[in-house]
Amino acid sequence: MTHQPGATATHPVLRVPPAAPAEAVAHFRASLAFHTDVSDVAAALHAGGDPGFVLLDSRSAESWDQGHIPGAVHLPTALIAERAPHLLDPAVPVVTYCWGPGCNGAARAALALAGLGYQVKEMLGGFEYWAREGFGYETREGEGRRAADPLTAPAGAGRCGC
Repeated sequence: MTHQPGATATHPVLRVPPAAPAEAVAHFRASLAFHTDVSDVAAALHAGGDPGFVLLDSRSAESWDQGHIPGAVHLPTALIAERAPHLLDPAVPVVTYCWGPGCNGAARAALALAGLGYQVKEMLGGFEYWAREGFGYETREGEGRRAADPLTAPAGAGRCGC
């Protein structure tokens, strides 16, 4: 079935028409300036060398102990104003993460860091999707890794091709 030009949409998908292509370019470019995803962060961290950013876990000490991304800096959101100047180089971009898509802690941490003058992005999916995509993590007891969830990562393939 094809869309007929001039036809009025009666369903919610097209009741509000899509943005003009130039507006869509501006929107999606801006979105990518604020967000990154688990796969891209993992690829940068696993490439070896300096990834060009600091990965920051903004959760509590108890959450950090339960599981965190290797190499991440632990800085709970409530302590950012006090401790960020001692832990982070303002010239190095920061990527924040929290629990997962149901949590806005990474956005709150990114806001606090941006308010202090840091360049910042939020890692979409958070620790939940890091673990669900099969990447290794550390806990209070040691290292861990889960099998990749085929609903979040390609089964048997290294990259999703997005």
